This record gives sequence, C-alpha cells and structure tokens, in this order.
Amino acid sequence: MRYTDFRDSIATALRKSPTGLTWTQLQSKLKLPYDRPCPAWTTQLEKEIGLSRVKRDGRALVWMIGCQKAPRISN
Repeated sequence: MRYTDFRDSIATALRKSPTGLTWTQLQSKLKLPYDRPCPAWTTQLEKEIGLSRVKRDGRALVWMIGCQKAPRISN
C-alpha cells in the first residue's frame, strides 16, 4: 500500500465517522496490512488532512480530522 492510498482511505473513513475511530477500528474497517501506524505517515497525515489523535479512557487514541471532538468514554 502506498502512502497516498493509506491517506485517502484514512481520510474517507474519518470523514464518515464524526466521533472518530481508534487505530484498531480503522485497521479492521479498512483491512489495513499494518499492526500499528507508521509514525512518519501519521505525522504527514497531521499536516495534510488535519489528523488529530485524542486520548480517551484507557490506552486508546481516537483518530479524528480537524476540530471534531471525541467523547470521553468510560470503561
């Protein structure tokens, strides 16, 4: 998978999910071939599509685009 394919699929999925998605949810939904996101690609996504990652309860980070707000979820 090329970076541009990765970027476009992440951007599309996050635009369809206003509350954001975790990496695990993105990985499952998009059938991504990676165990964890590449730090360089993640940094590039922050610059190009306005990716933000918000920590929620536990260890999960919610990936969102722009100024979407992730609700705090208690476990």
